[in-house]
Amino acid sequence: MASSSGNDDDLTIPRAAINKMIKETLPNVRVANDARELVVNCCTEFIHLISSEANEICNRSEKKTISPEHVIQALESLGFGSYISEVKEVLQECKTVALKRRKASSRLENLGIPEEELLRQQQELFAQVSE
Repeated sequence: MASSSGNDDDLTIPRAAINKMIKETLPNVRVANDARELVVNCCTEFIHLISSEANEICNRSEKKTISPEHVIQALESLGFGSYISEVKEVLQECKTVALKRRKASSRLENLGIPEEELLRQQQELFAQVSE
């Protein structure tokens, strides 16, 4: 797949991901292969556009890491302000999932019991249940 910059042909969204999104969004519609290819190219171009703008915003604010706020500002400056509320919802969901993962991980670490011992205890409990 050729892209506008010419040297990043491998930087595209996986076709399987696009096919899944199309099937979930339009379950009763057949989509031609060239239309699917066009969707892949449009998605890739959109991501390049937003990331480039977010990178410029990041550089202007003298930061080295693009943050969600830079992406939101990029959406606004490129005229995609209507997406911002949904983007913020997804961002909040991601933060919630990440927090739950960290809490679950730290609970095990805070027990002070080695993983091997926890596995042994788990196997004992399974054995008791099956008796």
